Amino acid sequence: MRLILNVIWLLFGGLWLALGYALAALICFVLIITIPFGFAALRIASYALWPFGRTIVEKPGPRPGALVGNVIWVLLFGLWLAIGHVLSAVAMAITIVGIPLALANLKLIPVSLVPLGKEIVPVDQARVAL
Repeated sequence: MRLILNVIWLLFGGLWLALGYALAALICFVLIITIPFGFAALRIASYALWPFGRTIVEKPGPRPGALVGNVIWVLLFGLWLAIGHVLSAVAMAITIVGIPLALANLKLIPVSLVPLGKEIVPVDQARVAL
């Protein structure tokens, strides 16, 4: 079932969302100080391509720079990417088949707003960590 949902997701929105994250990553790689944001954007882009079967968890340990970094991220890219997820979720929720895809879009909004300090892991690993 995950494979079917991932393929439908990829065709009807995942590719465009991942391209948005890739564009954000390219912009971040231009400046040296925003390179960590670029890596976070690429990590989320891979998640936006194939979200079913993976989940987001907090990285262990204190992250003192993550708060400042997340504020900068929200101002530069996070708000626009979150709006993209909301618009895509609304479009996908119009059909019954698209409701799981819309929920996946909504699941991506928190990580699109504050990506630093998060880790994307397979669902099975997240269950073991709990």
